[in-house]
Amino acid sequence: MSGMTEVSSLTGRLLVATPALADPNFDRAVVLLLDHDEEGSLGVVLNRPTPVDVSDILEGWADLAGEPGVVFQGGPVSLDSALGVAVIPGGASVDGAPLGWRRVHGAIGLVDLEAPPELLAKALGSLRIFAGYAGWGPGQLEDELVEGAWYVVESEPGDVSSPSPERLWREVLRRQRNELAMVATYPDDPSLN
Repeated sequence: MSGMTEVSSLTGRLLVATPALADPNFDRAVVLLLDHDEEGSLGVVLNRPTPVDVSDILEGWADLAGEPGVVFQGGPVSLDSALGVAVIPGGASVDGAPLGWRRVHGAIGLVDLEAPPELLAKALGSLRIFAGYAGWGPGQLEDELVEGAWYVVESEPGDVSSPSPERLWREVLRRQRNELAMVATYPDDPSLN
């Protein structure tokens, strides 16, 4: 047995930035964790649309991208790479998962953007394209959680394709059945209160 502390996986959960999080990359961010284990964590910020149309960089996938049909900034790491995250309506059994889609959590999965879009067109309910991602080294996210930088909440398939990403932070907090719902009313700039 190594000296490593076992990490309880948060894959598929949302990290919601607390108002105290000072990093401008993550101000009021909602991050979907795509992978979380003892080697680190990787996720995408769900509420950072860019002005770049999906058709400008991945033309074949543009028709499958949900509204708004733009690329989202998934995080500050590897901004020149693209990740596709999609929801399969009704989920998909392990056997019934379409080729080119890998389950992350429930009906949410990663799309192989090298695959022909027509291979997945009938199966995908919604697709979001992300430039870059958010990454944490071993133990880094756990440290940030202890410091109170993030709330950890359950994701819902609709979070991936919210048509109003600018409202996602408040919407995710508001649906919580505890004191987190009150945080949704926290002003953008408390000094103006």
